Amino acid sequence: MTDLTSIPNIGPATAQALREAGVADAETLRAMGAHEAYAAMLRAGTRPHFIWYYVLHMSLQGRPWNDCRGEEKTALRRRFDALVAECRGGGLTPIEAALREIGLIAPQSRS
Repeated sequence: MTDLTSIPNIGPATAQALREAGVADAETLRAMGAHEAYAAMLRAGTRPHFIWYYVLHMSLQGRPWNDCRGEEKTALRRRFDALVAECRGGGLTPIEAALREIGLIAPQSRS
């Protein structure tokens, strides 16, 4: 088991958030991949932050964290936004979900 901080760009705070999400070591992170590891972080309660998402991608590719640009960054942003929406249950913010639960926002229609 190799420490998460052995991966470039992953510092103590990111490593702690990953461990709290069940990603215990560098080998597990590499096996999961950046997208699935970030999904685990969101499910564990990490607040969404796009930079953290693309830093994980760059880290696992052995690239500097700020090497993400142009169309690659745009594509990662689309994947990030979709992941956040999925983890929030259809794209609702926590307050929107609470308002829907008490009936102040109409339920989504099922197609």
